[in-house]
Amino acid sequence: MNYSERLQIIGAVSFAILERTGTSMRYINELREGDHVSEVYLCKQKNISRTKAGKTYYSLVLQDRTGVIDTKIWELNNGIEHFEQLDYIRIDGNVTSFQGNLQMNVRRLRKAREGEYDQKEYFPSTDKDVNAMFRELTGYINGVQDIHLRKLLVALFREEEFVRSFKEHSAAKRVHHGFLGGLLEHTLSVTKLCDFYCSQYPILNRDLLITAAICHDIGKVKELSTFPANDYTDEGQLIGHIVMGTMMVEEKIRLIEGFPDKLAAELKHCILAHHGELEFGSPKKPALIEALALNFADNTDAKIESFIEALAEPNTQSGEWRGYNRIFESNIRATGNSLVKE
Repeated sequence: MNYSERLQIIGAVSFAILERTGTSMRYINELREGDHVSEVYLCKQKNISRTKAGKTYYSLVLQDRTGVIDTKIWELNNGIEHFEQLDYIRIDGNVTSFQGNLQMNVRRLRKAREGEYDQKEYFPSTDKDVNAMFRELTGYINGVQDIHLRKLLVALFREEEFVRSFKEHSAAKRVHHGFLGGLLEHTLSVTKLCDFYCSQYPILNRDLLITAAICHDIGKVKELSTFPANDYTDEGQLIGHIVMGTMMVEEKIRLIEGFPDKLAAELKHCILAHHGELEFGSPKKPALIEALALNFADNTDAKIESFIEALAEPNTQSGEWRGYNRIFESNIRATGNSLVKE
């Protein structure tokens, strides 16, 4: 047995031992040159390449919630099992340095088994308690006095598959709340803002506005795919979440006996108009004061969260200034409590 064969056997034994020991997660931002790593990561990218000598190798990008690392598999032997891009994979490898950047060189690899990974370890996630947020949202549902609107909300949120997806989904591919639990966090924030508006402006129909707030983005569970892709579905590209959400509401309304036609039209209008302007994707501009209030609440939460996320990005500027931000068309600066997420 030559030296290379002995190393392969030692590596295989170490791989098996590390799998059994259940060591804590080795996050990518903690890795250092020279580290030996046996861990599950998401394969964000997979490319098949060739060396100058014509030898095939894999070039990967591995990801967890702390970042990404360039990865190479130089030896495509029996220790490298079949896997695809966006698979969770258990790797055994060493961290090296190439042109000043860390690189993972993998010797053994297989697809991770169910139960070996937690999705929240691989993507940005809400820092709030998902179940607590959902209980708070349920409180708003129970607080709706209009019997027809409450029946609608109960019909939507008693479906286990929808609730599971609603709690896990992001609210966007990018821009704001593009993380696990983002859709629930955004919906609850918009609902709370609308509740505040109702206390300040008694003219608002609270039941209508709260129901519209809770329903305004439900179409995103169909517009966007789940993680790891978190990308637009074909239906999402062709129809969009505003119309899809309105269709979901209409479907439930048809099953509720005696649901007033006028109330149904007002609710659907609020959802259709919640982006405020035709150029921002709304099929209608707000014609009801509740639709206007929903648009303001949605825009407020989206813009504030976008600013927070921009401040949390790595700072390439000196001091508190963060440079030009295309969303806000301004140089932005961090002050006071805006530093808390860094």
